[in-house]
Amino acid sequence: MAIFSRGIKKAAISPPVNKAAAAGNNYNGNNAGLPMIGSYFSYIEGDARNRAISCATVSRARDLMASVIGCMNLRMYNEIWNGNEMEKLPIAPRTWLRRIDPQSTNVFTLSFLFDDLFFYGRAFLYVTSRTADGYPASFTRLPAAMVQTLDQAGPVWFAPSKQIVFQGGELDPANVVQFLSPIQGIVYMSTQTVATALKLEAARYRNASSAIPAGVLKATGGEPLGAQELADLAASFDAARMTNQTAALNEFVTYHETATSPDKMLLIAAAEFQAMELARLCNIPPYLAGVSVGSYSYQSSAEARMDLWTFGVRAYADCIAQTLSMNNVLPNGVFVEFDVQQYLTGEYAMGDYDNTNETQQTQNV
Repeated sequence: MAIFSRGIKKAAISPPVNKAAAAGNNYNGNNAGLPMIGSYFSYIEGDARNRAISCATVSRARDLMASVIGCMNLRMYNEIWNGNEMEKLPIAPRTWLRRIDPQSTNVFTLSFLFDDLFFYGRAFLYVTSRTADGYPASFTRLPAAMVQTLDQAGPVWFAPSKQIVFQGGELDPANVVQFLSPIQGIVYMSTQTVATALKLEAARYRNASSAIPAGVLKATGGEPLGAQELADLAASFDAARMTNQTAALNEFVTYHETATSPDKMLLIAAAEFQAMELARLCNIPPYLAGVSVGSYSYQSSAEARMDLWTFGVRAYADCIAQTLSMNNVLPNGVFVEFDVQQYLTGEYAMGDYDNTNETQQTQNV
């Protein structure tokens, strides 16, 4: 009986259950840095980025620019002096040019390199293999949200870091290709603009989720109602109208609709203005995001492509191409560039196969 007479001071808590790691991964609590590269189950894009891209205008701007960078081909060349100017001479590409990451496509890799530059102002590729001459042969992307630099706090990055930490472990900077955007990442650049857009969208969602017009219930007689009774009355009225088309009130209560039109309920004017602000933040012409801008319009798809390239994409494309042309990636005198003319003329939409067929047909004629 003694065991039943002892007072219980606190509840007993069983020890936590140890869960095995996912099959195919060597993750444990002591692994960090290099061993975690390629452990995709732990990869994240970051809460700040995810909040920003939940805004429709930011998502549209990101997708427009990512589609350009992801779909353009890369090519290599040398430069020689022809007596008047520097002339570009195309050369045979290295094996990684058409597949930067052997586990993925260039469309995906380049698009998310841009994604990191766009949101965070920098991006990272880790060298996974090298050729006999010591230059990189393949890469894998490290999400910028998971990389910390101990020698630079940001949000403006002044030079490639010499102290890179990934998943809590330090990496050799010689094996990391660092892309530094000339444009500050939007998650740091104007947090108030994104926060305002999110709050505005939340308000529009609340208004849109209402199945009845906004209104006021007014007690016209009977016993005075307290604050809690009034709240209960309003809640029961809303609940009844959500499931029935007809509401019933006694002689002591009347309902008065507010004179609010649907466009005011959904804050259309405010949403249009905030979409304009987000287009400014993302550095794209507002009309490309579907925002009405009055008399400013384009006459053709060619002009729209040129505007997107000039005002939005070019800085990021040049950042990627120039970084891949540096001497830690390619021998001195070898350069990488995007095939911009193919994009601006609209030929890249046809694909290489169509261009090849068209060239052959022209030669046959």
